Amino acid sequence: MSDRRRALPAVNTLLGEAKRAGLTDRASRGVVLAAIRSVLQDARRAGGEAPAEGWLPRVEQRVEDESRHTLVRVVNATGVVLHTNLGRAPLAQSARRAMQEISRYSTLEFDAETGERGSRQDHTRRLLRELTGAEDAIAVNNAASALLLLLSATAAGGETVVSRGELVEIGGSFRIPDILAQSGSVLIEVGTTNRTRVRDYALAVSPRTRLFLKIHRSNFVLSGFVSEAGVEELVALGKARNIPVAHDVGSGLLLPLDAFGLRGEPLVQESVRAQAVTIFSGDKLLGGPQAGIIVGPGATIRLIATHPLARALRPDKTTLAALEATLMLYRDPDHAIREIPTLAMLTASAKDLKRRARRLARQLPGAHTEEGVSSVGGGSFPDAELSTTLVALEPPSCEAFLAALRAHHTPVIARAHEGKVVFDVRTIADDEFTVVAKAVRSLQEGMD
Repeated sequence: MSDRRRALPAVNTLLGEAKRAGLTDRASRGVVLAAIRSVLQDARRAGGEAPAEGWLPRVEQRVEDESRHTLVRVVNATGVVLHTNLGRAPLAQSARRAMQEISRYSTLEFDAETGERGSRQDHTRRLLRELTGAEDAIAVNNAASALLLLLSATAAGGETVVSRGELVEIGGSFRIPDILAQSGSVLIEVGTTNRTRVRDYALAVSPRTRLFLKIHRSNFVLSGFVSEAGVEELVALGKARNIPVAHDVGSGLLLPLDAFGLRGEPLVQESVRAQAVTIFSGDKLLGGPQAGIIVGPGATIRLIATHPLARALRPDKTTLAALEATLMLYRDPDHAIREIPTLAMLTASAKDLKRRARRLARQLPGAHTEEGVSSVGGGSFPDAELSTTLVALEPPSCEAFLAALRAHHTPVIARAHEGKVVFDVRTIADDEFTVVAKAVRSLQEGMD
């Protein structure tokens, strides 16, 4: 029997057809060639069978697939405000404008007044000092690297004392003991999982003790027979023993949200007032870009800033531009709550959510509204449940409908709940309602 693979067209033959069809005008010759070879390889694996739709259409589809960006904007309709997989905090308009403007040449490390070299940290240092009350500040590329840098600069070669109840995994399988080991500091565990007292830290002090480290527990809550050493009393012990205290507060909360029913996250300013070196994220409750921030006594920050890792972990110009713009909004707390999307979503009123849900439901054939629950996400306020209003549809298959929404040219990420596909308006911007409506209607029309 003849082998059908011998009849496969040559690469040059398909390349000529692609040129005549104008495909090489829409994509580079290299991309088209790679697509042709890939399609031919698929055919060889299939025993020489030609694509059902024809060679050129298959090549065109492969070129389109290879030319499509994988990092794209999506509509978050899940109700998870700080959705880690979807990039956590959406940026304020001023932060987005700042990133776009700074993508050209900039004053990243240039002092326009003197004409001399400047420091990239100057762009956020002033605002961080003003907003937190700290003597000095440094920004790096994320909170895990901030902790690694702090430990490497202050505790390498010595011991760091941590409560057993705070040896957490902070996401992505990154664990506090692993970060300590990488920094060159030896972990000294004190207390128990549920109860740790100041005296436990005191009893652990040795000539090799370099740091007391306190970690805010993210993603979970300990309740019942529990107690922990407060940062103020830990700082008092540290002063008596000449040992600095670092407090990783997690999400970077700069404004109290108790009035909106959100309690349990430490304020950055409280740790600063206690005179602890304070670490927090820029892309969670702060509502800015991914960044790790360290604020505290000037001498400690200067030590950290001169460590070799500081250069390896420094943020780029777009991060600093977005962070500066976000921090500027905090100068007026009411303005920050309105303009920073994370804060606006977390503080949205029940009345506004119902109004917006009814408006979206009117645009989706067969939709109705119902009560539901949103979540904060990002390891922040882990036990908080935010009442919301959902827009619900009942397609034949929730799984198939959700997959089709994800395949829309602007993917819409919704969720299934009690046999329905639901859209939580808390995390859908007003200008995204049209995107959701078009995606849903196109799917419904395809099912008819």
